[in-house]
This record gives sequence, structure tokens and C-alpha cells, in this order.
Amino acid sequence: MQKILPLVFLSITTAQAADNGIKELDTILVSSPMPISSSKSAIPVTVLTGDALHTKMGTTIGDTLKNELGVTSQSFGAGVGSPVIRGQSGPRVQVLQNSMGNNDVSSLSPDHANGVEPILAERIEVFRGPSTLLYGNGAIGGIINVIDNRIPEKTFDKIIAGAGEQRYDSVTNETSSVIKLEGSKSGFSYHVDGFYRDQGNTHIGGTAIDEAAVQINDPSFVAPQNSTGVINNSQARSRGGSVGVSMVGEAGLVGASINQLEKNYGIPSDGTGGAPVTVDLKQTKYDFKAQLNQPFAFAEKLKMKFGYTDYQHTEKDGGIPATQFLNKSYASRLELEQKPIGALTGSLGFQSTNSQFSAINADGSVPLVPKSNIDSYGLFAVESYKLGNVTYELGGRGEWVTISPENAGSLSYLPISGSASALWEVTKQHQLSLAYTHSQRAPLIQELYYDGVHEASRSYELGNADLGKEFSNNLDAGYRFKSDWMNAEVNLFHNWVSNYIYQQRADYLFNRDSGGFADSCTLGEPCIPVEISQQAGATFKGYEAQLKFPLMENHYGLVDLSVFSDYTRGTFNKGSDVPRMPPLRYGVQLSYEKNNFTSNVRLTRGEAQTHAGANETSTPSYLLLNIGTQYHIATVAEADIMLFANAKNLLNENIRNSTSYLRNFAPDAGRSAEVGIRVSY
Repeated sequence: MQKILPLVFLSITTAQAADNGIKELDTILVSSPMPISSSKSAIPVTVLTGDALHTKMGTTIGDTLKNELGVTSQSFGAGVGSPVIRGQSGPRVQVLQNSMGNNDVSSLSPDHANGVEPILAERIEVFRGPSTLLYGNGAIGGIINVIDNRIPEKTFDKIIAGAGEQRYDSVTNETSSVIKLEGSKSGFSYHVDGFYRDQGNTHIGGTAIDEAAVQINDPSFVAPQNSTGVINNSQARSRGGSVGVSMVGEAGLVGASINQLEKNYGIPSDGTGGAPVTVDLKQTKYDFKAQLNQPFAFAEKLKMKFGYTDYQHTEKDGGIPATQFLNKSYASRLELEQKPIGALTGSLGFQSTNSQFSAINADGSVPLVPKSNIDSYGLFAVESYKLGNVTYELGGRGEWVTISPENAGSLSYLPISGSASALWEVTKQHQLSLAYTHSQRAPLIQELYYDGVHEASRSYELGNADLGKEFSNNLDAGYRFKSDWMNAEVNLFHNWVSNYIYQQRADYLFNRDSGGFADSCTLGEPCIPVEISQQAGATFKGYEAQLKFPLMENHYGLVDLSVFSDYTRGTFNKGSDVPRMPPLRYGVQLSYEKNNFTSNVRLTRGEAQTHAGANETSTPSYLLLNIGTQYHIATVAEADIMLFANAKNLLNENIRNSTSYLRNFAPDAGRSAEVGIRVSY
């Protein structure tokens, strides 16, 4: 810890990471319960929009955000990348689509792709603290809200407007295309979008499988087909689109949309020569939205949303269906944004989700998870009050969660959460903030009942029906400084979690041939690790930090230098390490901007993760060098044309991601060149 303390004082986090194009600090937060700029928020916030979003766009939400401070990606091949915030993932990081839960099953397992497609996003917000209670309990990592405007909330200036984008990435031979059309006439607005992405196997900077690391916990493992320079069976293909319409007027709006998403992706090979495992994902969503402006005396807006999601996730072994996850869910949300009462503003509302979930073997044998009805009903409120130079925010949420499995008794939980924060504007240059959140989370269906081989994660998973609620107490403290010669921000956090639910790799294996558990296996036997759902007290602490210096601003252009760092440490109260934590990261970025041209060079150092957790393996340190450029061509026939190019991992490092279950089988992508063009009209 001693070696990282100086970094806390020498580097600080920004609410918006200082990558290419994010220059505005006073971005209004859509996900906040009331209109507020990010520089007036008492919690760490990241906002990606416009050019910054398009040039950072990845194939998954995790890949898009993985270079933001405090955020990494739980990579699982090119088709999957779940976001990790402050070491938390799954249900502790909620991914929303237009402020509604996506209702896929990505939170249940790291091999499940998220149903939110980043290439269609117009804006992505990442935030923590009291406002997370607007959307759910237990999100101690944070909330990611992906906004794609599929149901227009405004009228457009043109009858026909839109954008199109084409990009190519050498590391997977990826080609992706996206088109969007939208417009308005006589209060009627429409939105149409579609995309297609095709990726080959991922190229890497070394061997795919670290056999020595795997053999630490499984001495019987051999990989006769270990590849070099490429990850076999890591290809992916996806397509989708949306159609939405709305009527917008002074009184409010009403609208609806339909969205279709299909993904097919491979799970990186284990090198044993077995049949390849692939995943077919299909999701159909129907959404309805209505809003009344000033419906009665004390209400500013009354918002209502309703959605239906039909989700299917089929894992195939050698092209033959092996396991299928099904989820059909109805979600509704009613939110009242109150008119200001003096200096008091806020929102309150009701939210419900009703799902039918199952995980079954294709042969119709005993289900891996019993077919279950899962119902959740929640009440929430978040209020803000400004007194002098201090802005206070209070939040509360209560939920009733019931899980009713087939042929078993129902389980009920009552998670209650609350939060408070304060932002003190000491002077125009200095701000101090403090936030406290008490959060409770009910266990997921898979954490409770899963019992069987999970093909995509190459493990035997055991649930625990005796799991109780998870309790966490989270403290955030921050400082911001803004002047002509430097902008700076530091955020420190400390989370105390009781009954922390996690998957622990057992010290025994499952033998596929015998169909039973074994303390050890002989060389070459088809054995896989066993992952058990457990609970224990845990503590998480760390920081995000960044300094930004404007080095030059004249007719030659604008040059900024940023120094950044983030760190998360997770330990169990009994003394061992929480598995799959991100390493200490720090680095520098040099950015240049002149007229319509911007560029940046970013060097990140990731230290070795030696606190891997029981029966897990450490990961080595790495250097990640990225370069990005973009150029806006002068407007042609009212169309804006942007060219962009990115070079990633220029040192071609074979990076093992400590947050990934497949760290020893699928390193991060090697050296790549990405080029693209975007036309907006």
C-alpha cells in the first residue's frame, strides 16, 4: 500500500476521463433525478457522448468503457465484455437502456453477453451514489445508463435526418456498419436504426493459453492445441435494429418502439481439442413511454415506462444445443419529478419487474435452474436541497422480491437501501464532497439454485439455496480543484459488505467421464473446475484520480497533459483476497486539438495482480499504449463527415485480465489498427 499512496496525492480522477474530445465539464446528467451538471455532482460521474463516444466505441459495453477511471471489462472473448466498476460486476453494476433495466441474463454469468448494443448509443452515463437508488438496490459498483433515443423525446428540425458509420479493426478483421434515420413533422417523431458487425478470431501478442498457470490448480490439464498469435474460436457476429415513434407536444409525449438483437459468438478454445462452444443470443424488446408535463400543481413531470423482453441464450457444444437460458420479463416504471419547493427538488416513484426464468439442458433432463417466477416491486425517492454553498442529496428505496421455483417453496426478500451526500463549494476553485450509501441486495436465481455443468464458462456451478441478503455500507469522499493552470479531482471509497455473495473456485474438480467430483485427475482426464456460491464479510477500498494540465493554448492549437490512476483492493474479513479484482493502474495522456483535428497518446501501466484469491492465479504487469485521432471534414451539403483512426496496444503486450474468468485461456487483444468514417446529416 505504501507504494501507491503517493499516487493518491499526485493524481486525481475527473468526472469525465480526459480522453479525446471530452472537454466540457458542465454536462447535464440525464440519469440524475433532477437536471444537474456533472461538475455539481457529489459523486464520481463519467459521461461519454458525441465524438468521444464514437471514437471509444467497442464491441461491448465493457470494451467501450474499460479505459475510463475505475472501470474495467470482465472480458470473455470478443463477443462478451461485462463492465466492472471498482471491482464489482454482475448484479452490483446495473446496465440500463434508456433508464430501464435491460432484463437480459448478463448479470448471472460472465459468458452471457449484454443485450445493450453500444454502437447504437448516443450517450453513456456511469454514476454512483444516491441516484443509483432510482433504479435498483445493491448497485454498489454503480449504474451504467445507455441512451439511444429509440423512442424520441423531442421534435427534430428536419423531416429526414440521421447518421451512418463504417469501421474496420485489424485485430479481429472486424467490419461494422450502422445507420440511423430520424425526423419530425407536425409533432410526430420517428427513429429507425440498424447495425451489423462481423468479427474473426482475435489476434494476440503471444500464446493463447498459459498452461503453467492452469496447472497450478489442475495438474491434469494439457493443451495440445495451444495457439500462438490468435485465440481460436473467438469469432463473433451480431446484428440488430430498432423502430420507434412518438407524438411530442407541450403537454408531454407518448411513444413506442420495437428492438431486435441477434448475436452469435464463440467461447475461446481451451486447447484440448474438444468441440467448439458457441452461443446464440436472441432478444426482442417492446417499449412504451409516456410523459405529462406539469400534470398537477406540485409536479413538474410524470413519466411512465413499460417494457416486455423475450430473451434466449443457447450454448452449443460442437453446434449441438447443450444449455439454454430463457427469460421473459415485464418491467414498468412510474416516476414523478416534483416542482422545486424553495431549494428542494427531487423525484419519487414505483418500479416493478416480473420475469419467468429457466436454465435447461437440451436433452430435457433435470434443469440446471428450476423454472421460476421472479417478481420485484420497489418504491424509491431521491431529494436534493441546497443550503448556502452546500448541496445535500438524500435517497431511499424499498423492494419486495419473491422467487418462486417450480416444485419448491417460494423465497421472499425485503431489501431496504438509503443514501445521503453533500457537496460543499468551498470557493469557485475548490469543492469537497462526501456520500454514504447503505445498500441491500437479494441473491440471484443462479446464485441460489444452479447445479450442473456450464459449458460456456467451462465449470461446474453449485448454487446455495441458503444464501441471505447482502448488506453493504459505502463511503465516498472527494475533492475537486479547478483553475487556469490545472484541473484536479480525487475520489476515495471504502465499502464494508456483510454476506458478500461470490463464486469461489473449489479445491476439487468435476470429472466429466465419471460424472462425479474428484480431489484430483490424471493427466488428460476431462476435468473442469467447480465454482460454488458462498457468502462472507468483505471490504473494498480504493481511489480514482487524475490531474489535467493545459500546457499550451495558442494559434498552434491546444495541448493538455493528464496524469491518472485508479486502484481497488478487496479482502474478506477472514483474511483472504476477493477473487477477480482489477490491478493498480496509472499512466499519462497527451492530447492535442486544433480546429477540426484532435488526437491523443495514452500510456497505461497495470501492475501485477498478486492478490488473486484462493485457487486463482496471479496476472503479470503490462504496458498499454494507445493512440487516437479524429478529423472533421468541412460540412458538405449540410452533412458533417468525421474520419477517425485508433491504434491500440501498440506494444503488442499479451495482457492477462485479472477480472476475467478466462484470463489463462484468452488474453486481451494484441496490436490493432482501427479506421472509420461517420457521416451525420
